[in-house]
Amino acid sequence: MVLFLVAATTASWGFAQSPKATATAPAKIEFNRDIRPILSENCFYCHGQDPNHRKGDLRLDGRADALKGKAFVPGKPLESELVKRVFTTDRTEQMPPPKANRTLTTAQKELLKRWVAEGGEYEAHWAFTAPQRPALPPVKRADWPRTDLDRFVLAKLEAAGLSPSPEADRATLVRRLSLDLLGLPPKPEEVDAFVADTTPDAYERLVERLLKSPHYGERMALPWLDAARYADSNGFQQDGDTFQWVWRDWVVRSLNADLPFDRFSIEQLAGDLLPKPTDDQLIATGFNRNHLLNGEGGAIAEEQRFNILFDRVDTTATTWLGLTLACAQCHDHKYDPLTQRDYYGLMSAFNQVSENGLAGGGPGPKRIAAPFAELPTDENKAWLAAHEAKVKAAETNGQVKEKLELALAAWTTGLTADSNTPDGKPLPANLTAVLRVASDKRSAAQSKELAGGLRTQFETKVWPGIAAKDAAAKVVEDLKKQAEKYRKEEVPRVMVMRDDKPRETFMLERGEYLKPKDKVSFATPAFLPAPPKDAPPNRLGFAQSLFVPEHPLTARVQVNRMWQTFFGAGLVKTAEDFGVQSEVPLHRELLDWMAVEFRARGWSMKQMHRLIVTSATYRQSSRVSRDLLQRDPENTLLARGARFRAPAMVLRDVALAASGLLDARVGGKPVYPYQPDDVWETLAITKERDFTYPASSGPDLYRRSLYTFWRRTIGPANMFDASNRQTCKVRASTTSTPLHALTTLNDPTWAEAARVLAARSLEASAEADARLNFAFRRVLGRKPTANEVPVLRRMLEKQLKFYEADGKAAAQVVAVGAAPKQPQLAVREHAALTAVCLALFNLDEALTRE
Repeated sequence: MVLFLVAATTASWGFAQSPKATATAPAKIEFNRDIRPILSENCFYCHGQDPNHRKGDLRLDGRADALKGKAFVPGKPLESELVKRVFTTDRTEQMPPPKANRTLTTAQKELLKRWVAEGGEYEAHWAFTAPQRPALPPVKRADWPRTDLDRFVLAKLEAAGLSPSPEADRATLVRRLSLDLLGLPPKPEEVDAFVADTTPDAYERLVERLLKSPHYGERMALPWLDAARYADSNGFQQDGDTFQWVWRDWVVRSLNADLPFDRFSIEQLAGDLLPKPTDDQLIATGFNRNHLLNGEGGAIAEEQRFNILFDRVDTTATTWLGLTLACAQCHDHKYDPLTQRDYYGLMSAFNQVSENGLAGGGPGPKRIAAPFAELPTDENKAWLAAHEAKVKAAETNGQVKEKLELALAAWTTGLTADSNTPDGKPLPANLTAVLRVASDKRSAAQSKELAGGLRTQFETKVWPGIAAKDAAAKVVEDLKKQAEKYRKEEVPRVMVMRDDKPRETFMLERGEYLKPKDKVSFATPAFLPAPPKDAPPNRLGFAQSLFVPEHPLTARVQVNRMWQTFFGAGLVKTAEDFGVQSEVPLHRELLDWMAVEFRARGWSMKQMHRLIVTSATYRQSSRVSRDLLQRDPENTLLARGARFRAPAMVLRDVALAASGLLDARVGGKPVYPYQPDDVWETLAITKERDFTYPASSGPDLYRRSLYTFWRRTIGPANMFDASNRQTCKVRASTTSTPLHALTTLNDPTWAEAARVLAARSLEASAEADARLNFAFRRVLGRKPTANEVPVLRRMLEKQLKFYEADGKAAAQVVAVGAAPKQPQLAVREHAALTAVCLALFNLDEALTRE
């Protein structure tokens, strides 16, 4: 390790670009591996399934259509039009045409020629056929695999003439596991305990302890919240706040409880349609209410409703199918076997929700839209009960109820023959109709309706004016207004799914909501399995269809994203797209084995996570030789452990935990940690609500990043590379800019964490090296090496000289943040060690999951 402040490097902070389509092929050509990538990248756009965009009435995405169009003659490349067109130098005949700005390499042309010579056989797209459990491959090093998945990895390594890397040292392993499973660093004593534990099952017991931690669900929720585009506000100009944190807490609880993935999914997609749904099953459906919600005055309700529908279909498809369906909103998909009719047939399942597409208004920052479930917390219930007692006491003391009843009787008597109120205002039509029926001829139901309706009309329209002139009554009315305001602002009303009366669904011309075409009914896309025979034709039926044994995508997509969590990249790197445009994974057999294993293990996410992290593949060292880096720069063969920058949310939590500032409470309302001044205020473009940032105080400042309030118009400023939470995102981007280092060097979160860690180090020992060792271990877990201690010591001495010469700067350093100050500590000494701690937080090793 080298001790210096780093911004980022391509090698350690990101991944190189994936190679393009295969240019060469061994012995026998395989269509999916060798030919489909060439055709998909260069031909399908104009010669695919979309009839409205097809050129020359020629399809190349299926063998029958290609032969019908005389694209090639099997076994006779020299007589095949396809071969002639790709080899010709005549620009008027050349394919792809010059204007397409696509050129085949010589190797790609030869591949196409060989393919035709071998018969021009096609294969179904690998991801659209149900995964089957492959046989375990034979390996030479039978002592290396710890799990069956290791055999697939080792077989590829041996075929490539490579060997796996040795196991990482134990300090690295415990830190890797803790960051991956909890999103938090291990404490030094936890590292020491694992390093000293030589029992054969020490690693497995460590894994079990971490899987049982309540913080496991918090870490595993992060990628799911990105997929669900979870945020705490609606977006758009008003960007009203919501109560969707109730759904976020449901996700954490469900992951901690290891809710099987099939139930986890069905309850989110259609929990409201289950028999006698519980509150938790209703909350789960908040997944499909985590969308943008427009509350602006000029918004057109039906247009916004369709925008929400499109978002639901696209989010659902990306999350569970690993497909990009948005193209089919306007036309048949250019590459995948998905028609526009398929798209709207699926959308029909989501088109029955009783919503109008707009956010609700009213005073205060909250903007939610029906349907929603009101779910008061214990704190809410206690407050409301205490407040109700105040209301009753005020009513009794001021004889308010008696006054109200007298006034109601007088008002009712004063109703005119034409059903107008004494002040001349008409009554609602339903009450007018009942009043016109003679009192002795009204049914019991009519009499009850009239009495209740008149009371409601009086209490809401008339009584407030009377009460305003009576001191005792005014007290009661004010208390009731306080309760109503509290309900709107404090009692969670999580937006959920709830189907209304059946609504017809039509295909839309170019996706325009004012241009309906053919009527469609619910159906899953034709190339995917239909729901079970007894499944209803709605969201529940669709959700159940995802888990029929023959479904080709659900299990593959999920285990691929699990792999992505633990290795930085999926076995299929395009986690959002398993379609024809995706690459054929090198480890396809491993992916299919894991998909089948996921089903066989009852869709248990924890069991799959355990399987992955206990594998020899996962436990490899991430150190890489120059030769291996050159041969496999992206670690596609998995000859070494994965090394990648930790997500921004995890980096912040690591700093808080290492310093001792972290508040580890699980669940609850969002919080408002440090943020640059006026970020919200500057972006506010409406005066309909107050956009002042309500900064938290006390322990709330130090809660995990999962609980940071996420405003859609401007996300947390220090969460670099995070999703904007406006659309579904299942693959994190990784960038390297100076802003990252500027954040971790200057943001109050890191500066305060360094100050507090320095204070703890000073209080831990009077000896300089011991203090440095304390801080080093809190940040990195391991002990510093003999070579690193002198470097740390020199850095501390240099910083001490600087702050001894500048007492004002020292005072500023030790005053950062709201955490209690330590006036008993020597200011210059404290500032110097703070600078060293800040450097530790910015080490490549601290920012990287090794």
